[in-house]
Formats: sequence, C-alpha cells, structure tokens
Amino acid sequence: MQTSGNRTHDAIVPDESSKLSKTEQVAEMFDGIAPKYDFLNHTLSMGIDRGWRKKAIQSIQVCNPTTILDLATGTGDLALLAAKETGAQVTGVDISDGMMAVGRQKAAAAGLSGTVSFQLGDSAQLSFADNSFDAVLCAYGVRNFEHLDQGLREMCRVLRPGGRMAILEFSKSQTPVIKQVFGFYFRHILPRLGNLVSKHGRAYTYLNESAMAFPEGADFRKILSNCGFKDVAVRPLTFGITTLYTATK
Repeated sequence: MQTSGNRTHDAIVPDESSKLSKTEQVAEMFDGIAPKYDFLNHTLSMGIDRGWRKKAIQSIQVCNPTTILDLATGTGDLALLAAKETGAQVTGVDISDGMMAVGRQKAAAAGLSGTVSFQLGDSAQLSFADNSFDAVLCAYGVRNFEHLDQGLREMCRVLRPGGRMAILEFSKSQTPVIKQVFGFYFRHILPRLGNLVSKHGRAYTYLNESAMAFPEGADFRKILSNCGFKDVAVRPLTFGITTLYTATK
C-alpha cells in the first residue's frame, strides 16, 4: 500500500482531530464545499477534467451500456455527460447529499431528470442487486473510500458479467518538470485558492494528501484484479497527472 509519510491512504482524513469516521468526514467536507465545487473544480483544473471524463465514457461504450452506475457522483458531471453520450439510464450515488443537490439542479436544467437519478449511499454497502449495471464509473472518488477493497468489490458485484468499469484518479507524473510543477501546485497553490473561494482550504490540502498516498499504476491494477476485475488496463493521461483505469467483469 502506497503511503504519504508513514500513513497509508486509508489513514488520510480531512480532519485528524475529528472523532468522525473517514466516510462521515468526507461527507461533511463535500457538503461544505458543494456550492462552490463546480467553479473550483473546473477552474483549478483549467478545464482539462472535462476531457478526462470523456475518455472514461468512451472506454465503456464498447459494451453499449443501457444502465450505468456513477459512484461518488458528486455534483453529477460524469453522470450527466454519460447520459448525453450514451443515452443510458444513469444512477449517481454519493455520501454527500449537498453535492447531489447541485447535481439534481443541473440534471433538471439539462432536461435529464428522467435519465439521471441520484441516490445517497456508501460505496462499502451498495443497495443494488448483483449484476445490476452494464457499466460502472467513478471519477476521483475511490481515494475517499474508507474501505477501498470493499468498495471496489461492491463495484464489481453490481456490474454485470461482461460489463465495463472505468475509474479516474489523480496520479504522480513521471516527467520530472511536470511532477515538480503539479506537485507545487497541489501542495501550495490549490489549497490557498480553495480557501479563498470556498473557505474550506483544508478540503484541498486533503485532496493533495489523499492523492499522494493513493496506490497507483501497477499497484492499483493488482488491487482491482484482487477485487474481481479482469483485463485491467492502466492509461496515464496528460503527462500522468491523472490515470484512467479500465476493466471488465
């Protein structure tokens, strides 16, 4: 398991002084930043996150999905794009009702309320039956799982045999200059801008810490295989600052 300092990714939490579980802390954190999340997300990523999401959706289209689960859906960016690109029924699940409230507004504004639905739920114990979805997506959410292996097994459980899975997660570039630039940006610039706009700078410090501690590349491929996925592929994007993981069941 990759670590940040001497801590595994499971031990990275938004507030070490809190007595709440990681799941509860993450939910509370995202509820707090929900009103400003989309502005910060697209601005601080300079808009390149939209292209990453498109690539994730393209990777699942080979199975012609009619039902898609978007886990850790947040404000629904990936869920809405998946519905537009595939025409499938998309269910977004998240632990933050504040984030999904924004997603519901966006779905209504886009005329997709009948196509995209939102449901409060925890990755460790999904409420769906086995083999419920043709495809499962998760963008920048797995590092927030309190129980990573359990959450991944749940994703595999609800995916139908032959279905496709796609996960986007931050990673560390192997290009020296890019690694230094984005390392500095994540550690120093992003938390300050996040605090200036959302008054929740700790959320963006946690983003860096959780991303740096998360197992990536071959390590995460092994974890996915151990959790039941097959044909796991690892595709670094934009000089490796993010990675697209795909697999089948």
